[in-house]
Amino acid sequence: MPKPIAEQALSTPEALRPWIAGVRTLTSAEPPREPLVRLPDAVTRVVLRVTADGHRDVLAVGPRVRASYHRGKAELSCVELLLLPGTVRPLLGVPAAELVGRVAPLHELPGATARRLAHALRWLDPQEAVPRLGRTLPGLLPVPADPARAALVRAGVAALSARTDREPARVRDVARELAVSERQLRNLFADGVGVSPKQYARIDRVRAVVTGAPTTRWAELAASNGYFDQAHMTSDFRALMGVPPRSYFTGRLPAVSPCRTSGLA
Repeated sequence: MPKPIAEQALSTPEALRPWIAGVRTLTSAEPPREPLVRLPDAVTRVVLRVTADGHRDVLAVGPRVRASYHRGKAELSCVELLLLPGTVRPLLGVPAAELVGRVAPLHELPGATARRLAHALRWLDPQEAVPRLGRTLPGLLPVPADPARAALVRAGVAALSARTDREPARVRDVARELAVSERQLRNLFADGVGVSPKQYARIDRVRAVVTGAPTTRWAELAASNGYFDQAHMTSDFRALMGVPPRSYFTGRLPAVSPCRTSGLA
């Protein structure tokens, strides 16, 4: 089975939790022997990348709607901050939808907070960044402009996400539960997540299949993740991953391409 990019989840400082869903690091001493797999992911992140020659980038990396496959790079260190749904515009100055499929230098985005973040992150050591982030970033972050709107987005994300104890909800049911129209829900997701509710659910289900496949039968995976049947699951998986499930899990992958600028995008 191919492996996504190796990562280590770190504890998110308490002061950053209104903005940051998680903090992860990536360190590579030598090129991986297997292709690096970047799964579809409906998350916007801020990434500090340090290459072997000491070059540093602070980047905004938008949601990915399809998987990509790359040759690994040696001697690469990164720390990434996963932004909570609803925080992209106040932090980066653009709606999340404008960053889908993009990797942009953070200081070039229009938000003043984005430029302050880029300056604060640029010279940190990725392996020692998290404690310092907890001390320095809270003073740079604005007060949420519309906490009620952000709460709606996060409630929608939670309802549409795959869980082991229930099937993900359907978009129309989520809109009704949140007392908004489906059009309003789409607008909330475009601004705060970057993709539509339907596309978010599709990405989340495929990621759940990737996680569950090693230990769960195909038919059970399809049923537990809200697919009509196994054929529906296979069709979605192929569309987002580039190959059907059996090919992916036996290592028959699409052709690899060079890594993009971010190293994590």
